[in-house]
Amino acid sequence: MASPDTSPTARALLALELIQGAPGITAGRLAERLGVTERAARRYVAILREAGIPLESERGPYGGYRVGRGLRLPPLMFEAAEALALVMAVLDGHHQAADPTDPAGSALGKIVRALPEPIAAQAEAVRRAAAPAPDRGAARPNPQITTTLVQASVDRRRVRIGYRTEAGREWSQEVDPWAVVIRHGRWYLLCWSHVASARRAFRIDRVTATTVLEPTFAPPPGLDPVAELDDHLAAGWEYDAEVLIEATLDRVADILPRALGRIEEVGPTSTRLVGSTSNPTWYAEQLAVLPVPFRIVNGPELRSAAKGIAQRLTDATS
Repeated sequence: MASPDTSPTARALLALELIQGAPGITAGRLAERLGVTERAARRYVAILREAGIPLESERGPYGGYRVGRGLRLPPLMFEAAEALALVMAVLDGHHQAADPTDPAGSALGKIVRALPEPIAAQAEAVRRAAAPAPDRGAARPNPQITTTLVQASVDRRRVRIGYRTEAGREWSQEVDPWAVVIRHGRWYLLCWSHVASARRAFRIDRVTATTVLEPTFAPPPGLDPVAELDDHLAAGWEYDAEVLIEATLDRVADILPRALGRIEEVGPTSTRLVGSTSNPTWYAEQLAVLPVPFRIVNGPELRSAAKGIAQRLTDATS
């Protein structure tokens, strides 16, 4: 519903968007979606027609408004705050946004050039003057490869991917791309591997090639991609971890990153965490911020890492 202070022009553009999205929408339904009277909705349609936008209308129980042929979309119209927020969001998420040769930088430049001059000047000043601090943990994949994987996921088509591991080994295999998930600054392909006959998660920045194949697939019923990815990232690593936490299951679920592992209730006020990691020190650091008592009951490497952190803290106070 439009806000009470929305201008007639802005509401007319909202009306155009609704008509484009639902051809045949009636004046009554249009008024309901805009939060205005039916008479006002017809007035916004008249404003659009006066602006040269071909809107057709049909009478009868199945009639309504639809966009006619020859529509040319209006230019981009941003308020200053909207334009600056967009530039800041792109800079925050993509630190090459000021580089015109980078895809994100090129796209952002086109948006800035389409803005009215006073707003464009402010947006360009922020774009060029901001000093981004790159996230060393982030890894941005190839846009074309990512687009192909997303579309294959939507179309439910099997894909053959080429992959390069962190150690430099390269291989190729067929997968069912269940979903693309952004997690912890990285892009992952959650999929079913036909080579391993198992669920897998691959970093998309390490995917070197994609070929969409003819076979289709059906993802698991009720798939929660984020939860599935977190479960996968928490399992199968080199060092095991088992931790007893003195807090209820609900509280632990609220404060503990899911990627640390599986949690299960062992009593009215205690919860067990079972997981694995390739970096015991990092895992111990995640546990150290827990605001409740806990005890490491399994995982010698994790115990050693926790003792090292405790010793550093003790030394810092001496």
